[in-house]
Amino acid sequence: MLTKYKLILPFTLRKLTLCASLFLLFFSHTYGQEFSFPNKRTRESLSFKSIKNLIIIPLFVNGKGPYNFVLDTGVGPMIITDPSIIDSLNFNALRKIKVSGLGLETVEAFVSQSISVKIGAATISRIPTAILKEDLFNLSGHLGLKIYGIIGFSFFNSFVVDVRYSENRIIFYDPDAKIKYRGTKIPIEIENLKPYVTAEVGLPEGRVKTKFLMDTGASHALSMEMLNGGEFPKPDVKIKANLGMTLSGQIKGYIGRIKELYIGKYTFKNVVAGFPDFKSISEKIDLTSRNGNIGADVLRKFDIQFNYRENFICIKPNSYSKQPFEHDMVGMVIYLDQNKYKKVIIGEIDEDSPAEKAGLCQDDEILSVNFSPVDVYTLNDLTNLFKSKSERNIILEIYRDNKIFFKVVKLEQRI
Repeated sequence: MLTKYKLILPFTLRKLTLCASLFLLFFSHTYGQEFSFPNKRTRESLSFKSIKNLIIIPLFVNGKGPYNFVLDTGVGPMIITDPSIIDSLNFNALRKIKVSGLGLETVEAFVSQSISVKIGAATISRIPTAILKEDLFNLSGHLGLKIYGIIGFSFFNSFVVDVRYSENRIIFYDPDAKIKYRGTKIPIEIENLKPYVTAEVGLPEGRVKTKFLMDTGASHALSMEMLNGGEFPKPDVKIKANLGMTLSGQIKGYIGRIKELYIGKYTFKNVVAGFPDFKSISEKIDLTSRNGNIGADVLRKFDIQFNYRENFICIKPNSYSKQPFEHDMVGMVIYLDQNKYKKVIIGEIDEDSPAEKAGLCQDDEILSVNFSPVDVYTLNDLTNLFKSKSERNIILEIYRDNKIFFKVVKLEQRI
């Protein structure tokens, strides 16, 4: 008999936001298993790739690899999105779960407690893992790099983790090691295997105390989901947008700006924020214990030391801290078609956006950008280009229905 659990994996397709929640209750008693260093080693430094603000680290799984995984404070059990990395996997011997989303036919996933993982020199022999039988989320396409899964709580709970966004490096320490903490100490709460922080936001009527999920796997700045049991008030200036995808389809809502965000003694102004449709998001995510989430477009402005066991973080502003928050000025999603030729394809297009005004269409293939072949750009390059400067013209060569078109898109700061 199959056991039903709900898996919600929303991610914005414009600025990839990966924000996974697995409520797999049978995993709760297995979290005594932790990563550990060999011999008397107490720390390690590891470089990471930063793509669309996300942290990509190399993992070895069952002795093979390295494989690219997203390091994500927003997940509990490890999630393998591409099961091909486990050659000996016998799905018939694994416990099945139902992965469901409202309005979508239920699909199968599997759980295992016998997979071993190695990150640097640190190892864990039995990490709680959810395995998708097929890649439902196309993380590789939206990041432009082959991604095999997501890892979170097991790693962060085993070490003191120093995420140095300014250096594209993490340093992780044995919790009993002598550690020099830097910056401002802020308390956090660990609930359902995820970290939450209290902050304040500036609204027209004054400052409001808010509780946010700290989400390194969300590339956006802020998501404002609930206030006083209802929808979070939206700013006067806003645009309609597709904020993400779950198993049940698109999350509709608005993009606007929060006047101020206060974290500890630090203040950020004019922060780009998503305001998802409250009715649809409240049906997918338990909002009773949070007002929204803080994503990596805010978090990357600090170098952050996470100490889950003692329930605090230390934050120190870095070279990104003064950069203004900018939203995509084109209004479309692009992704890499993971076939032999790795085509760059246009996905969703926002209503009344520069992309729509220029005559671009969903499923168009981009051949060149400003007369340079598209393959000289990474998806990161294109993401940055598309929010670079209002009024800038970008010339796209498009392939559609066996014909080639040139389209001029004029970037527009819409909020």
